Amino acid sequence: MTEAELMTPMRTGEIRIHDESGFEGMRKAGKLVAECLDMLVGEVQPGVTTGHIDDLIRRFVFDHGAQSATIGYRGYRHASCISLNHVICHGIPGDRAFKNGDIANIDVTVIVDGWHGDHSRMYAAGEPKRIASRLMDVTYEALMAGIAAVKPGHRFGDIGAAISEIARKNRFSVVEDFCGHGLGQLFHDEPNVVHSARAGTGPVLAEGMFFTIEPMLNVGRKDAAILSDGWTAVTRDRKLSAQFEHSVGVTKDGCEIFTASPKNYHTPHTVSH
Repeated sequence: MTEAELMTPMRTGEIRIHDESGFEGMRKAGKLVAECLDMLVGEVQPGVTTGHIDDLIRRFVFDHGAQSATIGYRGYRHASCISLNHVICHGIPGDRAFKNGDIANIDVTVIVDGWHGDHSRMYAAGEPKRIASRLMDVTYEALMAGIAAVKPGHRFGDIGAAISEIARKNRFSVVEDFCGHGLGQLFHDEPNVVHSARAGTGPVLAEGMFFTIEPMLNVGRKDAAILSDGWTAVTRDRKLSAQFEHSVGVTKDGCEIFTASPKNYHTPHTVSH
């Protein structure tokens, strides 16, 4: 076991509470991964392969002296997950080229000085269909509604309730097979952050908790299936899916978004190329 592995905390089953040094670590990691996703604006175009995008991400991470949390994770070999159209999450980059109208979630996690920055956004290649644009916009709205529910004394169920209410009003479904998670010096820690829940349920939020909120909304049914590669999750009805993700920390009066875009490219599909 390496010195770094010996210093990495173990999962305890408890929700970890972090101090100001943890906030500082997460700010650095979150800023770098947000800068990485900013860099991709304009790169997702018809004819460009998902493998090329992954290569850009890999170079960016290493050129900035950081590590990729996904390369080598459970045998995974890429610096990102790129999930197109009806792929819900964990899409594997490769030779597939973007076509005009494709939408894609790009999910990247970096490690900076031992702290994890985990972030994803939706991108469009060319001109997406109207339903695809609406799905992306509503998914982002749902993410921000979930973040607005983060406050000491509230409960984790309040996050899922806020997200699922936005989805319900817009007649989209919320994927329940995947959830957000605690993070910090661990990639995946307690708690699980579900995106469809009843308000007033779940553990109480407290200052110093770090976790991701990453809702996945579908045009059709919420049901997911895993392909034979063991990673790629798709909608069972093959209808479109979208996802946005931020890493956040609970503050004394609300929350801090660690992965906010430095260039305000929070929804890159709306940014002029």
